[in-house]
Parts: sequence; structure tokens; C-alpha cells
Amino acid sequence: MTMHLASESIVEYDVPATMRDGVILRANIYRPVGEGRWPVLLLRIPYGKNLPLATSLFDPSQAARKGYVIIIQDTRGRYASEGEWEPNKNEWLDGVDTINWAASLPYSDGNVGMFGASYSGFTQWAPATHQPAALKAIVPMITMGDPLNGSRFRAGALELGKSANWHLQAVGMDVVMKRHQGDLDPYNLAQAMREIVQEIDALGTQGYWSLPLKGFGPLKRTGVAPAFFDELAHPMDRTYADSITILGKHEQVKVPALNIGGWYDLYVMDTIENFRIMREHGSTPEARQSQLLIGPWSHMNRTNTIGEINFGFAANSALIDLKSTMESVHLRWYDHWLKGIDNGVENEAPIKLFVMGANIWRDEYEWPLARAVETRYYLHSQGHANTLHGDGTLSTILPEEELVDQYDYDPANPVVTHGGAVLMTPEFPAGPYDQRPTESRADVQVYTTPPLEQDTEVTGPITVHLWATSSAPDTDFIARLVDVHPDGYAQNLTDGIIRARYRHFAHGEAPSLIEPGKTYEYEIDLWATSNVFKKGHSIRLDVTSSNFPRWDRNPNTGHDLGVDDELVVAHQTILHDTAHPSFVSLPIVPTRQ
Repeated sequence: MTMHLASESIVEYDVPATMRDGVILRANIYRPVGEGRWPVLLLRIPYGKNLPLATSLFDPSQAARKGYVIIIQDTRGRYASEGEWEPNKNEWLDGVDTINWAASLPYSDGNVGMFGASYSGFTQWAPATHQPAALKAIVPMITMGDPLNGSRFRAGALELGKSANWHLQAVGMDVVMKRHQGDLDPYNLAQAMREIVQEIDALGTQGYWSLPLKGFGPLKRTGVAPAFFDELAHPMDRTYADSITILGKHEQVKVPALNIGGWYDLYVMDTIENFRIMREHGSTPEARQSQLLIGPWSHMNRTNTIGEINFGFAANSALIDLKSTMESVHLRWYDHWLKGIDNGVENEAPIKLFVMGANIWRDEYEWPLARAVETRYYLHSQGHANTLHGDGTLSTILPEEELVDQYDYDPANPVVTHGGAVLMTPEFPAGPYDQRPTESRADVQVYTTPPLEQDTEVTGPITVHLWATSSAPDTDFIARLVDVHPDGYAQNLTDGIIRARYRHFAHGEAPSLIEPGKTYEYEIDLWATSNVFKKGHSIRLDVTSSNFPRWDRNPNTGHDLGVDDELVVAHQTILHDTAHPSFVSLPIVPTRQ
């Protein structure tokens, strides 16, 4: 089917492309009117090429008017495309075959660029590692590189909130519809759709609490996500996760990547690392021209109001820094790398990031910032850091002999997710939210500086070193960096988790249980942020043992992941003294004179 739009672009629907195994994938193609050959921009998406998300980054018809062929393809097993749906696993070679097909079309000039967010960022990286000759540039947005760092797992904890929601809502309904294709009784499809919609509607209020995880009710009852249970059976398993992992394969990518992310996105650290590795270790001069753009955005929101905070209109991706639209950012990149236009892209600062608090965009030239000074803020108290009304403090002064802080972590009554870098049901929105309700709980330890005497910028990676003991053979510790405003508003910036048995995983060691009552030092990666703590604000660190349902509850039993419906209370102790100096390391950026 072909349609003309205002005599300036042509749209063809459900155009077939045959993969090497004979499976046919279908795409919509937008192209300029008339005879000619143009570079191709390719989006491969599992969420439906005809649905609004497919055209949310920019209008393909407008891009066609500017001299590009836009191809939006349903990935294997999704919507109009044939084959079996297996998340991520077929995107490597399907991507290569589609790039080669796109380059050979009669109206293609043989140069292909790719774009897309989230899963569609992965569909760019995966074929790029195979170095198809026609691929010249990619623009992966808010996407993963390491599934064990925020996509499937994080430091040993299951990304339950994201995984359950994604499998059930983002992809589950098409699975149900395909299951009933050709069914002679329409009632069967209608009933199946009602059942999955009921599970979707109840996930945020009931479904997340389902135990044991190996029989996770919402997904077990609908049968839409065998991959979820496969992943559950292989926690933190790099060999098993290799087919969905980009980390370690960046050097196979020869083309430049414009990486776009958000400070409140669940893939922000992978977005940064994808950029950093390409910039420092890219195998070609073009790959080393990769760039990075980070706004204050969350995964699904790139406006200027994220969570409860309005960062100013210049933060809106509709007019970034009051200069560029998201479409113009993309097309300028492609104009250079696909059309060979000398538009200055190569001479610009490789990093453009939004500094929250100051609410300004700023160019940078390396990551981490060379001028940032790693500064340790130590935890202090007289043994009563529980709640924001306790005596916990944070300062650059080394601790001396101080009393420990103690709390009970009860997985039957977990600390509930309130904002952050999440992608969950509507009951758990992403972004900055006032943390005072959370900080009013006795199982949250709160450490705060006095009001700052001058603006203090923190930009870069953030790590917590926490000395702690537990009564359990396995448990979790969570830390959160917070900007406390003069009126008490507690704005979450970034957080992280460590599952005790995986305390040395980052250093290549196998998981091992802890000895109850023994003191261990835990390193908690809070990823990164960029924020100016304004004069009169305070820097705060919250420490607790749950953030549910973002991360699964540790049942404190030491059993294998997913087998427990038994929950045990853990008695936790946080140490901060001369021998056990717990601290958060902050990259403080000196004020430019």
C-alpha cells in the first residue's frame, strides 16, 4: 500500500524484508517523492511500527522531506513481522540483514544510520558489533549495555519493577494476540485480553507482591514471559546473559554513536559507559568521535517537568538549551556522517549535560570530569540516625569512636519505591519526589550535612563505602543521595543497591553468603548525577535495606533467588568509627572563576 503526503513524501506500509533464515519482517517506509537515492534512517522496534511510540522521537514524514528514507520495522515475532519473539536474542543478525536490505533498496544511496530509544537502542548496538559496511552512524537513546547493571539485575538484586511491568504490559498484549491468531472463536481472544488487562491493572497494587518469584503470579498466570523465569534461574550469570550484552563488544563497533540519556533514566550509567568506552577505546577514528547528551529526563519523560521538579523550559527535549529540537539533534548527526556535510559536529565538545540545581546545559570534554575532586563525606551519629529526625550527620571530618546505628529490615514491610530512575506501573512514577515520607521510617538511616555556605556542584560517578553487619546470611543495603532544600523538601538524585552475597561480584569473585554478625565493607555504586546543591541546601545520604518493588525484596534467608515465600527479619548495624569509616565519595566540581 502506498500513500502520498502533500506531494512531498511517500509512505509504504508493511514492506517485507527476508532474513537469512527465511523469516519475513515488515516495515513502514517513508521516502521523498521523485527519482533519486537518499541515505536511510532505520528504526527497529518491538512495540508496533504503527503505534505512536514508533514516531515519538521525530516525524518520519518531515525527515523524508529533508532528504532521508525512514524505515520503521517490527522486530521478529512482533506485530506484523513473522518468527518467534525472544527478547534481544535475534536482534544481532536480524539487524545486519535489515541494514543490508535497506542499503540495497532502489531509492537508497547505500548509507544507513539507525535511531531509537530503550530496546531500539539495543537493536542498534547489536548489529553494529557485526560491522555491516552500509552502517555509518547510530543514535542509541536511554539504552542498556550491561543487563546486569540495571536492566535485568543490579548488583545482585532483580529489577522486579521494570521487568514485570515490561514483560506484562509493553510486550505481553501482542503475545496474547498472536497466540490467538486464527482462533475460530473470538471469545477466546477477548477472554485472554481481559485476563492480561486485569493483571496489568493489579500489578502495582497487588501483583508485585507475589511470592515465590519462581512462580510469579502475574506472569505465570498469563504465560506471556518465559524469558522472565529463565533470567530468574540465572541470576548475575554473564555467560547466560551474553546474547543480550553489549559490554565487552564495543571495540567491534566501527561507527560513531550519539548517546542520549537522562539523569532519572534506569539506563543512565550504561548510556555513559557506552559513550566513554567508545570515546576512549573505539577501534576507528569515527568510533572515537562518539558523543553524549544527558538531560534531567526519565525513561518515558523528556519534558522539563520530571517528577515533582520543573527544571525550566530549556530542559525540554522539544527545544534543548533553547537551541535544538530532538529531531534537529538527530538530523545534524546524520547530515554529517551519512551525507558528509561539514556542519561542525566533529569539532564540538563531545559531552553536553544538564546540571540540575543550576538548571543549565554545559559542554564537557571528558568523563569523569578531570577537574572534579573526589571528596569523602563521612557518616556520623550518636547511635540514633533513624529517620530524618534522628542525629545522623554527614561531613568531611573523619569519624572517631562513635556508637553504631541499628535498624530492623522486615521484607514483609519493605521501604516502598518513591521516585528515582524507574520504569514501573503508574503507581510508581519516575523522577525526583520528596523523600521525607520515606525518611520518616525507623528502618531508614538519615545522614545530613549542615546547610551549605556556598553552592556545591556534584557531577560524576558516586560511590558509597558502607561498613555493616547483619543477622542474616544474605541481605541488601541501599543508599540514596538527596538534595535537601531550605524548606525541608528532600529531592532524590540517585541511588544504588548491593546484595550481600554479590559484594565482590564487581571484582570478579563468585557470590558467597555472609557470616551473621560479622562486619563487612560494602561498596554501593550510586551511578552518577550532576547537581548543584545551592547555598542553604544540605547534602543527605539515606541508608536502608529495601526499595520495593523496584528491586525484589531480599528475604534474608540465604536461599537461591526466587524460591522463598518465607520472609525473615534482618537486624542491621551500620558502623562509622575510626576502624570503620563509612562514607559517600562525591565528585565536587570547583567553581570556575
